[in-house]
Amino acid sequence: MATSLPGRTDLQLADLQLTDDERRLVGSVDVDALVADLADLVAFAPVGGSAGEVGVQRWCADRLRGLGLDVAEWDIDLSDEAAQPDFPGMEVERNALVGVVATWDADGGEILDATPALVLCGHTDVVPVEDPARWRTDPFQLAVTDGLLSGRGVCDMLGGVVAVLAAVRALKASGTGLVRPLAVHLVSGEEDGGVGAFATLRAGHLGAACVIAEPTGGAVIPANAGSLTFRLEVDGRAAHGSTRTKGVSAIDHLAALQSVLRELEAGRNAAPPEAFAHLDLAAPISIGIIRSGTWASTVPDLLVAEGRYGVLPGEPLDAARSVFEDAVSGLGERDPWLRDHPVRVRWPGGAFASGALPDGHPLLAETLAAGTAVGPTSPRVEGAPYGSDLRHYAAHGIPTVQFGPGELRAAHAVDESVSLSEVVACAQVYAVLALRRCGAPPQRAG
Repeated sequence: MATSLPGRTDLQLADLQLTDDERRLVGSVDVDALVADLADLVAFAPVGGSAGEVGVQRWCADRLRGLGLDVAEWDIDLSDEAAQPDFPGMEVERNALVGVVATWDADGGEILDATPALVLCGHTDVVPVEDPARWRTDPFQLAVTDGLLSGRGVCDMLGGVVAVLAAVRALKASGTGLVRPLAVHLVSGEEDGGVGAFATLRAGHLGAACVIAEPTGGAVIPANAGSLTFRLEVDGRAAHGSTRTKGVSAIDHLAALQSVLRELEAGRNAAPPEAFAHLDLAAPISIGIIRSGTWASTVPDLLVAEGRYGVLPGEPLDAARSVFEDAVSGLGERDPWLRDHPVRVRWPGGAFASGALPDGHPLLAETLAAGTAVGPTSPRVEGAPYGSDLRHYAAHGIPTVQFGPGELRAAHAVDESVSLSEVVACAQVYAVLALRRCGAPPQRAG
C-alpha cells in the first residue's frame, strides 16, 4: 500500500523545468488530429459487449500502425480467460474481444533495455446510455462547444486514449530517438472487470512502469481501493393484496437491510489510509438496483437488491466478502423473519481488487515532475475509491499510477464531457514522461 505522498520539495528542481527538446515536443501535440481521433472513437459507440467495442479496438490498431509502431492485434479467447483462477469476471455478455498492444522499439545506438520503460494504457469501452433523450446532443457524436468536448466516454476514458495517441504522434513528429522501448496498451472490458487488461498481461505484454489515462481531475493516483458487485435475495410470503396481513412483503425488510449496510459502511471507513483521507468514503456501499414483485395486487415474496461494495485498500477480496456476509447474517438478530429466512448473498459480475504503487517508487515523482513542468499547476497526489486496471498491472509487478483528463463526476454522466485543454495538457505530460523514461538522458546546462 503506497502511503507516502511526496510534495514539490521531493522533486528534483531540474525535472520541474522543460528542456529545449521537451518544449519542442510539447508544441508538437496536434490538437486538430486529437479532436478528430476522439470524434472517431465516440462514433463507434463502444459499449461493453457491443460490436462497437470490437470495432474501436481494430480502429486503434490501425491508427497505431499508421503512427509507425509495431502492433500486436489478436482475438482474445474469452473461454480460456474465464477458466483462469484469478479471472476478474464480466458483467456483460461478450462473444468477442480484441487485444491491442503497440511497441516503439529502441531506435538503435546504445539500447539500454529491451523491456518497455513505459506503458501508456487506456481502455476503449464505455458504459451504456440509459436515455439519449436526456442528452443535449447525440451521445455518440462528438460535440465541441467553447473548448468543451461532449459525448459518451469522452471523460471515461476516450479522452485519455486520444491523449496517448497524441503523445505518440508528437514524439514521432519531433524526431525523437528512443534508447528504451515505449509501449501502448489499449484494452476493453475495463468497465465490468478488466478482462482486456487481464488478457493482455497474461499474454506477456509487460513493462517497467505504467501510466493509465483514467480521468483523475488533475491528480496523480498511486493507489486504488476496489469493489465487488453483490446481490441480496430477501424472501417474503406471497398473498393477495386485499389480505396483505396473511402474507409477508419482502419489501418490508429493505429498511433493516439498508440499516445494516450503513452501519457496515461507517465502521469500514472510520480510519482510512492517508492517501484516501480526502474522501468522505474510501469504500462506499450502495444499492443500485432493486427488483420486487410481478403484480400490483400481490404481496411480493422476493426482493432482489444489487449494488456495489467498496473494498478497502490492501484488503483481500475473500476477506472483504466474509466481512459483508457476516454483517448481513446479523440481520437475524434484529428481525425474526430474517432469522428464519436468511438473506442470501451472491457475488456476480466483476471483482476489482485494490492496487497500489510500491512505496518510494520513482514513477510517482517522475509523473508529478512532468505534470508540474508542463503546468499550469502541480498535480495533487491522492488515492481513488474506485477499482481500475491498475490492480492488474500491480499484480504483475508493474509499478503503475493513474493520470488523465477529466473529472470523475463527469464519468458515466448525462452530457459526459471533458475540457479540450485538459486532454491536450495530458498528452503533453505523457510525451514528456515518455521522453524522460525512454529517451537519452538530456544534456542540461550548468
